[in-house]
Amino acid sequence: MNSLDRTWRLWIVAALAATVLGLGVLSFVIVPLVGAQTAGLGAFAAICRAVGINLGGAAQIGSAAGPPATRLAWTGTEFAALAHADRAAGEALAQASCVACHAADGTSADPSIPRMSGQSAFAIYKELQDFKSGARTNETMSPVAEPLDPKQMAEVAAYYAGLRRTDLDPAHPSFAGPEIETLVAAGDAARALPPCAACHAPGAGGPIETPSLTGQSPTYVTQQLEAFASGGRHNDVFQRMRSIAAKLAPREMNLLGAYYTTPH
Repeated sequence: MNSLDRTWRLWIVAALAATVLGLGVLSFVIVPLVGAQTAGLGAFAAICRAVGINLGGAAQIGSAAGPPATRLAWTGTEFAALAHADRAAGEALAQASCVACHAADGTSADPSIPRMSGQSAFAIYKELQDFKSGARTNETMSPVAEPLDPKQMAEVAAYYAGLRRTDLDPAHPSFAGPEIETLVAAGDAARALPPCAACHAPGAGGPIETPSLTGQSPTYVTQQLEAFASGGRHNDVFQRMRSIAAKLAPREMNLLGAYYTTPH
């Protein structure tokens, strides 16, 4: 082998090594760091996840940087607590701590307060956990949730979930228009918006903590979309709702609130 052949081989090996190194830096450093800004991860956590090292479960994502994320991870303990929750005990707790705002039947005269009747027990349980941990904050709910233990949270959740939610105004159902109906049913591919119904329709099979929106106060729905969009509310796992709400126009948020006022 002459010196020219050896030189070309060295150049080829060097070029391949540089290409592999560049791809490695791109895949395991640059892309994870860019994605970390959206996912709410710290730089170290993002790089670790890129190489297959998970520093925390789904419930912990977002806690490495920025405001605290939900700490709830669904385990057999949570499922058992909700499955065997004492609704009578939940009613007693509701009478003692909740009825001033949510009423005994889960309704509220204040449209900024959510209607609790018929809500998913999993959603109620998660939100109480988040209010207690600080992942979600509210000047009224945070101190109410702080003294509750998981068993009591499950009991309150089971009580309100077992109530029937009636229409806000059955005589005058709201109409949000075909644009919003399409957004709910099909989403908007151009904006990478999934259909709302993929998670929020009855039996849709979304994340287990997905709340029921049908028959909810339109003011409350709109306010929560605005809070997710601004980052004021940040207890959604994997930033699902923050990512979605940030792409919605204010007009769409208002119309979505109106859409969910009545059953569809």
